[in-house]
Amino acid sequence: MATSETGPTGAQAGASSQPAAGAPVDRKRQPSGDEARGRAMRAAISVIAEKGTAAVRMSDIAARAGMSTGHILYHFGKKDRLLLEVLAWSEADLGTRFRQAADEAASPAEKLELFVRFYLPRHQGDERYALWTQVLAQRHDEAGRELLTTLLDGWDERLEAIVREGRDLGQFADVDLPEFTIRAVAMLSGISEDVMFGRSRWQHTSAHAFALSALARELRPTGQA
Repeated sequence: MATSETGPTGAQAGASSQPAAGAPVDRKRQPSGDEARGRAMRAAISVIAEKGTAAVRMSDIAARAGMSTGHILYHFGKKDRLLLEVLAWSEADLGTRFRQAADEAASPAEKLELFVRFYLPRHQGDERYALWTQVLAQRHDEAGRELLTTLLDGWDERLEAIVREGRDLGQFADVDLPEFTIRAVAMLSGISEDVMFGRSRWQHTSAHAFALSALARELRPTGQA
């Protein structure tokens, strides 16, 4: 699962332009299209992180987004679709930003650094990672499991592409890609859980630097110091 290191999330996004919770909504100024969907999704991420899934009401999201409850219902439909809808949007948004950043990276090593930065939570209260945690804690039907598998596989595939590029250029060791990816993602997921739990070991040590150093050691070509 991945989080956003380089972009607004939840209450940070558009906070200066959104009315306070409970403020009257000006329906004549309701946003439309992609802008409205993005605002609704960011508001939902923020509210879910604060209240938890069970306590979230559509009216809470509407108040945070500065939109009508009817407008929110238009984007989400039923509440039982809320988590998966928000997660799918969040991952698509994050994936786009990751690709844009990776396209500007000068080397596979820089892309690997970006991958670690985007994957790990930024801090204990990271809203996107909190969303992932709540989604994975729920039971899902076959369609829901397929969606989650696709999202998780997407990050595996991004990492494999980075390592393959570095390996082909002779900048990374000739590791077994599937096995390396399993180990790398398992480590990153474990560190992420530690950060979200608030383990004291990360209060004075950078989780990002620790994880990147561990991956770089394994990927260092034989003979290089």
